[in-house]
Amino acid sequence: MTHPPSGGSQTLRTPDPVSGHVGVPAQRSTWTTQARRLRAVATTEPGRLQIIGAVLALLVVAFGAVTTLEISQRASSADEVVSRSQPLSADAADIYRFLADADTTAASGFLAGAQEPEAVQEQYRKDIEEAARLLVKASGSTDSASASSREIATLNKLLPVYTGLIERARANNRQGLPLGGAYLRYANQKMTGEMLPAAERLYAAETGRLESDSADARQWPLWSIGAGIVVLGALGWMQRRTYRRTNRVLNHGLLAATAAASVVVLWLAVGHTVARAELRSAMVHGQESLDVLNDARINSLKARANENLTLVARGAVLTPDGSADQYEADYSSGMKALKAQLEKAGRLADDDSGSTPVATAADGVAQWQARHREARATDDRGDYDGALAQIIGTEKSTGQSFQQVDGALEKALAHEQGEFTSAAKDGRGALRGLPTGAAALAVLGAVAVIVGVNRRLSEYR
Repeated sequence: MTHPPSGGSQTLRTPDPVSGHVGVPAQRSTWTTQARRLRAVATTEPGRLQIIGAVLALLVVAFGAVTTLEISQRASSADEVVSRSQPLSADAADIYRFLADADTTAASGFLAGAQEPEAVQEQYRKDIEEAARLLVKASGSTDSASASSREIATLNKLLPVYTGLIERARANNRQGLPLGGAYLRYANQKMTGEMLPAAERLYAAETGRLESDSADARQWPLWSIGAGIVVLGALGWMQRRTYRRTNRVLNHGLLAATAAASVVVLWLAVGHTVARAELRSAMVHGQESLDVLNDARINSLKARANENLTLVARGAVLTPDGSADQYEADYSSGMKALKAQLEKAGRLADDDSGSTPVATAADGVAQWQARHREARATDDRGDYDGALAQIIGTEKSTGQSFQQVDGALEKALAHEQGEFTSAAKDGRGALRGLPTGAAALAVLGAVAVIVGVNRRLSEYR
């Protein structure tokens, strides 16, 4: 018996199927045989038709797959805009507003005296409860490692501190102790110096995510469009080739495949163009107006709080250079910003339903400033009670002007929110059904290609 040499390895060799010589590996021989058979098939018209038909069918299927994937991503981003990003942005703005309104209401209640009106207390409780509820809601919808989550944690930590300071201010005010004013001012500093900036950062983060989702949804599906052009070009070339070789104008299978691919391309172009236009309209005409109106409403709340604190502090808090009352200076700068924002909101409003409440708010601001000047003049003459009536009274007071401004801004915000939601839903709706439709039409197109090629192949049998 002969044994193979030790320490070596053996590779099975088989005779070459053409030459008969031994020495070509079996696997290599198989690949060589297949390649030669493929070349032999490609030299005949039926063979070439089979290869071309397979390639065309694969191209149509690939076009459908790329379109389905890309448009699914765009549709998902559009759905995020409608169902998640914009609602979270709106909630963040409401958190800011409820906190600012709570601070304003607390100062108004303090000015009313030892016995705060029940309506004022109820409004303060409502503001705090709504802010806390929205913080819990936002916490459940944000990533724990995100910037939004950190701001929410900050607000959750500071909110009980603020409410505790307000309760101390109230308790001292009920006893007629001056310490109540100090607690109220400290609570206001906590709100304006820490809580409202955190709420503003939360709003900025959520609005940034909204803008990112909208941009993703509006991004052109370039791969799908490119694949569609390639498929239509390939199908056109195949039909021209068939015509030149057979003088037959139509091949029903190839014509059906071309029609299916054309429908997908047209649907893709029109659907995405409409979606892009509607989502852009939602951002430009809706969200931009919402941003300006939210800023305006917040500035009106802060101005009202500073106006109230001017009377609470009675000149005890001065600007850093000691030349003026700090709260009065903050009121003046806030009102200046409010007027500028209302002018911008008026320019952005694109219909009467949006412009009318903005104009009403602007009129209210002018009236508010006039009444404020009268109240300051009264206070400067030493008539504190008269100034107090002009600030929180029930007739011709700055409080009434503030309510007019706040109510008009609330109406304008509701209108712009409706405009945004309507346009964003239309944009999302324009993409609905396109991924599934593209996949189905691609499968039908691939089948039509195979049927059309087989019809040609049958002529050779």
